[in-house]
Formats: sequence, C-alpha cells, structure tokens
Amino acid sequence: MMKSIIPCKLTWVTLDSPLGRIKVSGCEEGVHDISIQADTRLTEGTKTGSSDCTVQEGQEALSGQLQVCTDWLRAYFREPQVAEKLPMPCFHHPVFQEESFTSRVLHVLQRDIRLGETVSYKRLAEMSGNINAVRAVGGAMRRNPVPLLIPCHRVIASNGQIGNYMGGQGNHLKQWLLAHEKANM
Repeated sequence: MMKSIIPCKLTWVTLDSPLGRIKVSGCEEGVHDISIQADTRLTEGTKTGSSDCTVQEGQEALSGQLQVCTDWLRAYFREPQVAEKLPMPCFHHPVFQEESFTSRVLHVLQRDIRLGETVSYKRLAEMSGNINAVRAVGGAMRRNPVPLLIPCHRVIASNGQIGNYMGGQGNHLKQWLLAHEKANM
C-alpha cells in the first residue's frame, strides 16, 4: 500500500526589518520559505549595526519553528553574533527533503561559512564535492528558500564582485547584509 502524503498546513508571519518586509512561512515540521520584499529606501546611507525587526502580521501563528525562526531573525538584525549562537529552526521545504547537489550546497554553506566570512561560488562548489559545478552553485543560491538562515548573501564571485542577489534586484541588500555582519564582528 502506498502511503499518502498529507500536505502541510502552512502558517506565516510578516516582519518589518531594515531590509523591508520579510514573510516567513512554515508548518509544525519547520520553515518552508523566507521571502524578502526589498525596501527600495535602503540605500548606501542606511546605517548598519543594531537594527530592529518587529512582527507586523501573523503574531498568532508564532509557535514552534516559526517562533524559533522569528527569534533568530530578530537577533540577527539586532546583533548577528548573538543570532549565530541561537538554535536554527528546522527546514521543511522540499529542497531539503531530497538528496541533490542543491541541498548539499545549501547545507555546506550554512554549516561552514560563518558570520562575517564570504566564499566564492567556485570554492563553494569545491567544498560541496564538484569543483566544476560553479554555475550549479549559482543555481542553488537562486533556489535557496530560506535566505538569511542559509546565508547566500555570503557567496561572491572569485574576483571579489558580489554577484547578483535576488536576480540583481537586491544587490544593495547584499552589500548591506555583508556590512552589517562585519560591523558587528
């Protein structure tokens, strides 16, 4: 007999952050997605360092893994080095349920690239077991369902350029995140 797959009952919470609105969705098993609705007001002049992140919608959904995720994000924007010591929420997006190069890359990135560090696409490909898979690493970054928790903003080109974050629309956010982490080291 085939076991039927029961769909997750998703809940969500929306946070106001220095980057703009962040929507986090998940189920009792873990976080599914983090979506950053970029704030176009974030410019070079926006201060890095201690920044507030507050729940705007979905307060009633804050339980289990969404609460762990919200606590982590709020700590990250206030003081990143504190967030790095907090427990991470479980992930329950399908990309983490399969054995694939993408899931391996995301796991390696989360595990091995610490706060304030960067890694090249090429080096991350090598760390993930396939030095020739630089483009596949870029694809994994585009498919990362939980940015910030899995820090795809820390992946840069070998020549030191930041690459394209959020399809190039979020490059100013990537620069802010990298400066925010280094400012708090």
